[in-house]
Amino acid sequence: MKFTERIKQLREGRQMPQRQFAAALEIDTATYCKIEKGERRVKAEQVVIIADLLKTDKEELLVLWLADQVSAVVEDKQKVAEMALRIAKQNVKEQ
Repeated sequence: MKFTERIKQLREGRQMPQRQFAAALEIDTATYCKIEKGERRVKAEQVVIIADLLKTDKEELLVLWLADQVSAVVEDKQKVAEMALRIAKQNVKEQ
């Protein structure tokens, strides 16, 4: 599941308006709408604010957000991306 899909699912499940999230992020509602559509990205610190609003696990949303960031970077480079991700996983284990 993508970050944007998850936050929309959680927000709608709690019947919270987009304007409430926009205000908390200090952006306009149209910009927040673009975030949920995947047309605009959020910063890590905004993910934490969204998690607080939704009263949900910050780590879950940060993992989904980071996965989306990685996917966007490697989108058109399947073979190279798989090798890079393998190396990154190994590097993380070594730390």
